[in-house]
Amino acid sequence: MPIRPLAEMTWEEVRAVHAKPWIVLLPIGAVEAHGPHLPLRTDGIIAEAWAREAAHRLEGRGLESLIFPTIDYTPAPFAGAFPGTVSVRAETVTRLVLDIARNVAEQGARALVLCNAHLDPAHLGALGEAIKRAYAKHLTILFPNLTRRDLAARLTQEFQSGACHAGQYETSIVMAVAPELVREDLRGGLEPNPASLSDAIKDGHSTFGEAGGPSAYFGFPADATVEEGRATLSVLADIVEEAVLSAVGPEQIGDPS
Repeated sequence: MPIRPLAEMTWEEVRAVHAKPWIVLLPIGAVEAHGPHLPLRTDGIIAEAWAREAAHRLEGRGLESLIFPTIDYTPAPFAGAFPGTVSVRAETVTRLVLDIARNVAEQGARALVLCNAHLDPAHLGALGEAIKRAYAKHLTILFPNLTRRDLAARLTQEFQSGACHAGQYETSIVMAVAPELVREDLRGGLEPNPASLSDAIKDGHSTFGEAGGPSAYFGFPADATVEEGRATLSVLADIVEEAVLSAVGPEQIGDPS
């Protein structure tokens, strides 16, 4: 069966997946400003592409994946001053993720994997709280948190610098999977903005403006390429594959042949 998002499947098709070892891939994004050249839903677009790549990788391991509908509404206070940004309470996201984890566990999923592309500190805190509560309830949530030093080190130099919101890293991925959504007439003329969001967060800043991003982008969007976007998605798929195999164990999956 070709890999399709859960929302496009019928219940009978899902039942066929449930007959085998399976996991849930949950893309998580945001609705927030991403410079003058990328859409508000950039994080969701990236998270969905990540989940698709990971699903194909896991299929080769004999593990079925269901790609759930994306969570787009999350805390996004850093971009709150920009029109179009929608920010919700952290507790809303915590409860939603926890409820999804409980439900899929009852249906027999081996794990719920968070393919999260939104790195606002308030949002990451909400996911961390969900995982803490899930652990207490013996629910398996896997969260490859890209802000972890060991995972960030596998991504691009720009990402590691912290100057990566709507920059070369994110723009490259969108160019690779949804080029029609990139405002190319604007992207090529954007000046580099090496201001580091991660440094700004450490310094106590709480908005893009305070962090040095008056146009809601950080990094080097003019240097983005499709090739970089594809390479990054491959690394992201590696990260999920490793997390799943570590948690589920190849012996529980069976022979993919």
